[in-house]
Amino acid sequence: MSAGPLPDRRERWVRPLLAAFLVACAVDLVGVLAGSDTVHLVAKPLLMPLLAGYAAARRGPRLLIAALLCGWTGDVFLLADADLAFLIGMGGFAAGHICYLRLFGRARGALLPGIGYAVLLTVFVALIWNGLPAGLRIPMAGYSLLLTAMAYRSGVLGRYAATGGALFLLSDALIATGIADWPQLPAPDFWVMLTYAAAQLLLTLGVLAPGARGAGAVLGAYRERSISI
Repeated sequence: MSAGPLPDRRERWVRPLLAAFLVACAVDLVGVLAGSDTVHLVAKPLLMPLLAGYAAARRGPRLLIAALLCGWTGDVFLLADADLAFLIGMGGFAAGHICYLRLFGRARGALLPGIGYAVLLTVFVALIWNGLPAGLRIPMAGYSLLLTAMAYRSGVLGRYAATGGALFLLSDALIATGIADWPQLPAPDFWVMLTYAAAQLLLTLGVLAPGARGAGAVLGAYRERSISI
C-alpha cells in the first residue's frame, strides 16, 4: 500500500506569509497617509520579499519569484530622491517585467486589448513627453513600452493577472505624471502604493491560480512538475 506523497513543509508558511504581506501593506499605506517617512522606509522594503516568500511557499515558478525580487530592487532604490537611484530602480522593475513576459509564454492575447494598450501608450507618452526631464525621456519611453507589453500579455493568465498588469501600468503612470508636474490626486503616494501592491499581489495570484488560461511553455512545465512532486 502506497503511503502517498509527503507533505511539503513549505505549505505551513503560506498563510502566515500572505498575512504578513497584507499587514505590511496596511502599515505602509497608513504610514504614507500619516506622512511618516520612517514607517514607509521600514514597511515598503518588506513587501516584495514577503510576497516572494508566499509564492515560494506555494511552489511558484522561479521566474515569478525573480520578478517579485526585481520589484524589491526597484522599491528600495525609488526610496532615494535622486535621478540615478530612480534609473536603477526603473531598471529593477524593467527586469521584473521581462521575467513576467517570459513567464507568460507565447500564448496569443486578445487583439482588442492589444490595440487599446498600444493607443494608450502612444497618447500617454506624447502627452507627458515635454514635462519629463530631458535625461529621463528616452529611458521612461522604453520602460513604458516594456511595462505596457507586460500589462497586455498578463491577460493570457486570466482576470487576476490581467487586472494586476493594468494596475501596475496605472501605478507607474501616476509616478510619471508626478515627475512631469501634472495635477495630482490628494495623497498621491498612497494611490501609487495601493495600486502597486495590489498589482503585484494579483499578478502573483494569477500565476499561481490552477485554472489560469494559456500560460505558455514555461508556466506549463512548472505546473506539470508541481503535479508530479
